Amino acid sequence: MKKELEIWQFAVGRLKQNKSVMLLVVAESSGSSPGRQGFKMVVAADEIIGSIGGGVMELNLVESAKKHLKSTGGSSGANPDSFIKPQIHQKNSTNPSGMICSGRQTVIFYKLNSTDLPTIRKIIRALNNHRAVILQISNTNFHVLEIQVEDDFDFQFEHHDEDNFLFREKLGFKNKLFIIGGGHCALALSELASKMDFYISLFDDRADLNTLAKNKFVHAKTIIESYEEIGDFIPSGENHFVVVMTLGYQSDEIVIRKLIDKNFKYFGVLGSNAKMATLLKNLSKEGFAAEKLNNIRTPIGLKINSRTPEEIAISIAAEIIAVKNSTG
Repeated sequence: MKKELEIWQFAVGRLKQNKSVMLLVVAESSGSSPGRQGFKMVVAADEIIGSIGGGVMELNLVESAKKHLKSTGGSSGANPDSFIKPQIHQKNSTNPSGMICSGRQTVIFYKLNSTDLPTIRKIIRALNNHRAVILQISNTNFHVLEIQVEDDFDFQFEHHDEDNFLFREKLGFKNKLFIIGGGHCALALSELASKMDFYISLFDDRADLNTLAKNKFVHAKTIIESYEEIGDFIPSGENHFVVVMTLGYQSDEIVIRKLIDKNFKYFGVLGSNAKMATLLKNLSKEGFAAEKLNNIRTPIGLKINSRTPEEIAISIAAEIIAVKNSTG
């Protein structure tokens, strides 16, 4: 989220000087495209910020943006020029990007000028306040819309040709990470996850925990009287990721019992093979459905022989990323 903010803040700085900039947004991507949907960059005459995938493709599109800024007369004009450019990462194809990774992406070019300052300031306020809004870009406008109940999407893109399109993106945190237990591994995981697209909530029942006090990376900390209450704080969600790393076996079991009937994108529990096998076996004997128990990822994290809290956090973060970006 910090990188997203930096992009919009850079645009504001240039527009306040009455200098136009070109906004580039990846509207759609497929295959092995290096630029994923929602990647953004802002191009000024002498500087760029952000990325739409890198490589020779990005270099060529940046040069195209700079030429377009010059040819359209800088900051003049109330309606920014806008269009889309398909990029196919394959030799001897229509609209080749110069890359050969076999993917493809469509990039929006939208010229921003000083008339767009109010809209961009709305975006910055929303991101600073951790509030989701919808960015809408078409061939004729650049708007921010408030979230409605029916807006259950992250991205929408429709186009008929290069000059007639509509792109909508839900800005803000698209994923929520709930960390239950505030120890050393939680501190390390919080730091890693804070650099990604996660709104992070941390829970513990120990108010005086040293590592809890040190954790400046999460967006919300909650001290609960008992883990028996944890179900009241964590709802089901398609983009909800839950990591359980409490003080011990008993509190882990309490949390699992309270959350097992909820639906999450990811539900993982930190613990040794032996401990977790015993815990799951006992729950199975009590009648908990095998389907529900099989949804629990444990021992948590990729198998990279991690030992320190930092290494464990990397293994967990990597597993979460694999699940988050899975298309299956």
